[in-house]
Order: sequence, then C-alpha cells, then structure tokens
Amino acid sequence: MGRGTLIVPLAALAALSAFSSLSWGGQSADEGQALTPRTRAAVTASVRRFARAVAQDVTAHGPTAWRRYFSDTPSFFMAVNGQLQFADSAAASRAIAALPAMIRRIELTWGEDLRIDPLTAHYAVVASSYSEVQVNPQGQAHTDRGYFTAVAERHGGEWTFRDVHWSSAVPQAQE
Repeated sequence: MGRGTLIVPLAALAALSAFSSLSWGGQSADEGQALTPRTRAAVTASVRRFARAVAQDVTAHGPTAWRRYFSDTPSFFMAVNGQLQFADSAAASRAIAALPAMIRRIELTWGEDLRIDPLTAHYAVVASSYSEVQVNPQGQAHTDRGYFTAVAERHGGEWTFRDVHWSSAVPQAQE
C-alpha cells in the first residue's frame, strides 16, 4: 500500500474520531453509552414522573397547559399522523393560545405501556399509547386514541418534550 493510499484512511479515521467527541447541547455524542444502571434508572423514573405530571396537568388545567411541556427552543417540532403540525416552538405557542376556542377540556391518559428509553442523562425517548377525551365549548366530547412518541430533554433540571409525534389509531373496517 502506497503512502498516499494510507493517508486517506487515516484522515477518515481522524475525522471520525473528532466527530465522536463533538458536543451536542453540552452532551458528548457517546454519552448514552456512559449511562450507568443507576443513572439509567434515575432518568427513567424522572421522565416517567414528568409524563404522568403532563397528563395530570393537561387534564386539570386544559389545553393551554401543553405550552409549559413543549420545549421553547428552535429545535422543537411536532408531527401528527405523519404530517408536520408545528415546525417550531413559535408555531406551537400560537396554536396552543387558540385552543380554548376549540377545546374547553382535555382528559389525557397514557397507556399502561408507557416506555422510557434514556439516551443520556439529559435526553430520553418517551412512547405510549394514549387516550384523549376533548370536550369542545358546547360540551360535546370526542375521544382520540393512538400512539405518542417524543424526545424528552432536560434543561435546568426540568424535562420538556423536544420532538413530538402523535398517531391516531385508524378505525377498524367493519366486516
């Protein structure tokens, strides 16, 4: 192997090594591998409490309570049924402010299958089936069921949802 052919793989290896030590949001790219079982359990418990608090607060205080649980950062987005609903935090804020005109009350329940997958001490994936009863200003109720996934992010000791996707269950065809 000539000297020129050896330099290309070495340069690639050096670039890969530099990339793996990059910092994303203060967390190294390989931090997820460094989670101890104790840290993993602590993150899981903390995010599970956060998810339960979200459901309780949205149920107790209505649709505008969502604002405090969505990340107020440029990286936030939310998709619903495969379509981008909010491209950023500002779009989510505008839509949430308008919700009381359409939804008076929400009863959000996560399923027993709530899963937390800690990625780092500051990021975790949240996934769960859900049931959401939405009551409009006229008192009519609509129930939506489906599956929810999100990346939860911790800033200053508080969790928020950074990236969110809601998928409503498709009604089964009657035979």
